[in-house]
Amino acid sequence: MEALQSRHYCWTAILVFLLPVLVSAQSGQRPRELGVRFGVIPTGPLNAITDVAGVRVGQVTLHTGSDVRTGVTAILPHAGNQFQQKSPAAIYIGNGFGKLSGYSQVEELGTLETPIVLTNTLSVPAAADALIEYTLMQSGNEAVRSVNAVVGETNDGYLNDIRGRHVTRQHVLEALRQAQSGPVGEGNVGAGTGTVCFGFKGGIGTSSRRLPATLGGYTVGVLVQTNFGGVLEIDGVPVGVKLGKYNFREDLDGSCMMVVMTDAPLDARNLKRLAKRAFMGMAQTGGIASNGSGDYVIAVSTAYRIPHESRSSLDTTALLRNDNVSPLFMAAIEATEEAIINSLFAAQTMVGHQGHRVEALPKQQVIDWLKKAR
Repeated sequence: MEALQSRHYCWTAILVFLLPVLVSAQSGQRPRELGVRFGVIPTGPLNAITDVAGVRVGQVTLHTGSDVRTGVTAILPHAGNQFQQKSPAAIYIGNGFGKLSGYSQVEELGTLETPIVLTNTLSVPAAADALIEYTLMQSGNEAVRSVNAVVGETNDGYLNDIRGRHVTRQHVLEALRQAQSGPVGEGNVGAGTGTVCFGFKGGIGTSSRRLPATLGGYTVGVLVQTNFGGVLEIDGVPVGVKLGKYNFREDLDGSCMMVVMTDAPLDARNLKRLAKRAFMGMAQTGGIASNGSGDYVIAVSTAYRIPHESRSSLDTTALLRNDNVSPLFMAAIEATEEAIINSLFAAQTMVGHQGHRVEALPKQQVIDWLKKAR
């Protein structure tokens, strides 16, 4: 049995390593490459959350049989020991019908001491257990007796046999182990494997913005797990109305997890302000944060680290002044909007649990409308 499990995870590792390449090959061009306009700030080289130096993403996709359509996405702010070298962080709740673990300690202390893991609703306990194990097993953490595991989720129960709780601790550990910089898989991958957005197939999406040197040269990167409803709008065109899919006509409820990384030196207070602007980016796509939606933004700065222990009683860090954060706000809005639309363009039609089928966004039709609108 152990040999079979070892072989299974070996193949999983190969799949995760190749996933960004495979997804890119399958999903075709991103909307920006097709002429869709998203704001005015330039993107980073990859137009991904990994444009923020040091940030790594790992994903495990579970697509087996006719019923399992789920997975794990792990985001690591830096390559070091996250518990011993914590990151300043904040969480903004747009609508709290969700199961985000670890919120209260981040809110209280303003620091992140584990990587961030995204998965499905009923797999949050398994993911938290894996993050605890991951932290306890790291060198230097031998005396640790408390771990605040941060795990976000959306409910993929329409396409996935969510009650089967198919995500295991090993899947989460594999996503953490495989995390890397570089291109990030989008669409039907990782925690976005079984999600639905605006009535179409949703998934993982990412985008970034890099400010000009005159505004600090900072980078803002966003990764989203889209599983929510509203009235889809792209580049000012009411796509949801034209396609006849929107709340009040259909039951399009759900959630959205948004992770914002930046290399700007912000403390928890200004990271909370940055997180609020990401939620504005979601609104620009037509999301309405419905009653049954768990919409959370986790914002993290990679500019400096806060040691778990220190001989000094004072923390001394140079922080960006309030007067200089507005360009970052705009960057977060633009990158979140684009990341959400990227998730829709990358996602493919899926048939899953109980034969449920969710169609992909009709991209060519949407592009035609956008061209005519101009």
